[in-house]
Amino acid sequence: MTEKIKILMIDDHPMIIEGYQNTLLFTKKDNQELFIDIANNCDEAINYMDKSIQNERPYDILFVDISLPPSTDGTMSSGEDLAEYARKSLPDAKIIILTMFNESFRIHNIIKTINPEGFLIKSDLTSSELASAFQAVLNNPPFYSGTVNSHIRKTITSDIIIDDKNRKILHLLSQGVKTKNLATHLDISLSAIEKRKKHLREIFEVSDGQDETLLEHARKEGFV
Repeated sequence: MTEKIKILMIDDHPMIIEGYQNTLLFTKKDNQELFIDIANNCDEAINYMDKSIQNERPYDILFVDISLPPSTDGTMSSGEDLAEYARKSLPDAKIIILTMFNESFRIHNIIKTINPEGFLIKSDLTSSELASAFQAVLNNPPFYSGTVNSHIRKTITSDIIIDDKNRKILHLLSQGVKTKNLATHLDISLSAIEKRKKHLREIFEVSDGQDETLLEHARKEGFV
């Protein structure tokens, strides 16, 4: 019996999508028939998703690139927002995230907010891994690429527990944001940030008070 699979691929680089499409069509199983739509931005993706719901033939799988330009109405700033929209509007669809980002904070945040059935770091990606991910997500999700699994293992095996706000502080510091400017990115006061940084130095046993030393210890534990 033929298995009809409806797919939406979302990426703003047409050549990359063409590569994904060709890989899936070349490696699909004999009993699988693929119907692939392509969107190059958030607006096109939302339009395709909404139409699929109206036509009562929603997508089975979505490939979502995180680095997408914002939607024209400003409600979505990236593929993360788009994936969250897909989670709500297409609850039965399986989501495969593709991204160049490999920082621990981003990986942790995507898993927590989206909980994708597939999570692939583009620098890990080969045609065979994409084909394996596709079949695994269809039949036995989740499928995470090597870098994602490595970050998960590091944080699971660590005895250190850090909340989301502290993870974001570490992430912003690693991006070069100065402590005095952290309050503009976080919904807490500068004094609260200083207390959290002090707590982080205690957690990672950092004595010199330097941000780079704190980040160095956090990287070793897989939190940056």
